[in-house]
Amino acid sequence: MRIGSVSHSLLMLIAGGMASLILAAGSARAALRAQTDLVEFEKMTWVEVKSALAAGKTTALIYTGGVEERGPQNANGGHNLIAHATVEAIARELGNAIFLPVLPYTPNDAEPIPGTIGITNELLAAMLERITEQAFLNGFRNVILMGDHAGGQPEVYEEVANKLNARYGALRVFYCDQVYRPANDAFDQYLAQHGYPPGLHGYLFDTSEMMYLDKDNTWVRRDLVSSAVGDPVVDGKVQIGPQSPYNGIQGDARRSTAELGKRAFDMKVDYAVRQIRSLLPTK
Repeated sequence: MRIGSVSHSLLMLIAGGMASLILAAGSARAALRAQTDLVEFEKMTWVEVKSALAAGKTTALIYTGGVEERGPQNANGGHNLIAHATVEAIARELGNAIFLPVLPYTPNDAEPIPGTIGITNELLAAMLERITEQAFLNGFRNVILMGDHAGGQPEVYEEVANKLNARYGALRVFYCDQVYRPANDAFDQYLAQHGYPPGLHGYLFDTSEMMYLDKDNTWVRRDLVSSAVGDPVVDGKVQIGPQSPYNGIQGDARRSTAELGKRAFDMKVDYAVRQIRSLLPTK
């Protein structure tokens, strides 16, 4: 009996050891998969960045957001929420890119309505130039500049790209403009074709996209969407009259939905990915 008990104990120990080895191997593989799937520079270790660069992720994405009032229904940092989600989706779709921390300020001016914090074109240019050069020193070979806010586009982004391309040889800087104006215009056309009212700021486009991305319900005041209407927009121009609500909305956001927001978001990612792939050098 004693011999049998010992044999049984040994078998249990061996089986337990094998199970531990299998679990450890599985965890290692899972960790490796997780590391190869990383695209967010600030959440990576230097070892992971080095590994990703060696594996071919040599394109750095620099995306700018912005802080401004966006109507009573939307948080002031909506540009940053949209920028972070958009650039992450672009990086994953490209497969050879890592995105740097979103730059939260862009050219703008504070207004009588509190909520806007802006910088100058000169500051943006200096920051984009510095961040791009730092990306090169980290080992990236291509840098893509993009923005979610109109401030500085296209002039500042194009000037920085041209200046640095003249300074560096094989290292390249590109300005991806399709993710902003062309994609926005295409979505506005979709809205017009489907009977939605036009707008320019804090309207159905902005609000819908934020509703789609606001997974924890902290960015959009959904109880205010049904009353989110501002100054009307006619032929692309805001009409401010004596009865203006002056609430930060140019247009009408009352028919905003997360479904429309997803369409807008997907369109921006698609426009950006196609342009970036056309810009990057081929091996």
